[in-house]
Amino acid sequence: MLLDDKLWTGNIFLGGEWRPGRGGTYDVTEPATGAVLGRIGRATPEDVTEAARIAAEAQRAWADTPHPRRAAILRRAAQLWTEHADEISGWNVREVGAIPPMAGFALHVAEQECYEAAGLPARPYGELLPSEEPRLSMARRVPAGVVAVIAPFNVPIILAIRSVAPALALGNAVLLKPDPRTAVTGGVTLARIFEEAGLPPGVLQMLPGAADVGEALVTDPHVRVISFTGSTAAGRRVGALAGEHLKRAHLELGGNSALVVLADADVEGAVAAASFGSWFHQGQICMTTGRHLVHASVYDRFVEALAAKAANLPVGDPSREQVVLGPIIDAGQRDKIHSVVTRSADSGARIAAGGTFRDLFYSPTVLADVSGDTPAFREEIFGPVAPVIRFGDDDEAVRLATASEYGLSLGIITRDVMRGLALADRIPTGIVHINDQTVGDEANSPFGGVAASGTGSRFGGAAANVEAFTETRWVTLRDKPPAYPF
Repeated sequence: MLLDDKLWTGNIFLGGEWRPGRGGTYDVTEPATGAVLGRIGRATPEDVTEAARIAAEAQRAWADTPHPRRAAILRRAAQLWTEHADEISGWNVREVGAIPPMAGFALHVAEQECYEAAGLPARPYGELLPSEEPRLSMARRVPAGVVAVIAPFNVPIILAIRSVAPALALGNAVLLKPDPRTAVTGGVTLARIFEEAGLPPGVLQMLPGAADVGEALVTDPHVRVISFTGSTAAGRRVGALAGEHLKRAHLELGGNSALVVLADADVEGAVAAASFGSWFHQGQICMTTGRHLVHASVYDRFVEALAAKAANLPVGDPSREQVVLGPIIDAGQRDKIHSVVTRSADSGARIAAGGTFRDLFYSPTVLADVSGDTPAFREEIFGPVAPVIRFGDDDEAVRLATASEYGLSLGIITRDVMRGLALADRIPTGIVHINDQTVGDEANSPFGGVAASGTGSRFGGAAANVEAFTETRWVTLRDKPPAYPF
């Protein structure tokens, strides 16, 4: 078994060993049932200090490893995701609350991220530059050094591997802090995959912990790059702290993505896309369709059909039932979702479907008669809630779509794709999908948002990954030292 609990019970992964963290242990729980699935170690800032020192030493030898060897380890890691798919998927379903198709999608992306990363070590890593002096002048890309990856609970495998794999491939060492709520799926799994793939000890370490561990990662002098995925509020703090310590921080943050349904759209197709965009993985995705902007001429039909869809989607324990929506990660997150729904209803929105919950199972919800002042329109909900607002023309659609601090993803449904593309050019986001909803991820494609959604496309695709996890160094060579006037 890849995830044999005899290895990780009560432990963190530090220096190539499974050993107790200085912070003791805590329960790994199943959100669908509350059952305890195991116990894992808790790291402390002192563990971070030790791990960062080990990583800095291990990184130098790893960067000097011939590029075919580094690529081979990444390819082997990709194979291991497939070989252990059933076991990993089972943990993803139980610990995260993902339905099996979502768990399978995460494994597919993880495999592809490793295969994509395996191509990075052999890429040209510099360019020759013209020089006014008689010398050879070049710009080289060199590993950043030690990279800290801080990943969230919602899609823990994807949101960790998309930074871990390219950072390792490019010769860096990585300190991974998974969210404590999903530390087996998003932490132990990655540590074991790369351990089995032959990664040298100390090059990847796994440190579950609270905010103090994250702060220690950002401030440790050995860490040069921070790759953070999480809420905008937390990202602002990470960015400020990284700036204070003169470090690069790649921030992939929250979203309140709009789906614009134009008058010429096929309503049935638009509703199918909209329901997936808002309710896939219980809406716990940064790209989730958070605002449905629908032309007035098709608004009533859209709301009626979306509400009917919501009423027929099964909600329950994905490890025991065939369901479309599983549990919310915990009671705190569920209560935040319900607060947005109730405050929106109190401000005039109509609950056309859902708005109820049982334990951690929140029903797919449709909010109609939404305005620009409705809490569900303004805020990132991070739950299975579809707020719908009407618009009259393209200018109003643009005004509503841009009436948000976020800028992650955008979907536009129309029979005129060129009109859709022209409309998208007026709405600043990092991702645009014409005739599709807002959720999507491919390992070879740049990913990231603008404004309060983050610092741009910092993941995905060779160019973005090289930019994210290397530094540029200017190098010149002469056959002998020049003569100087003094």
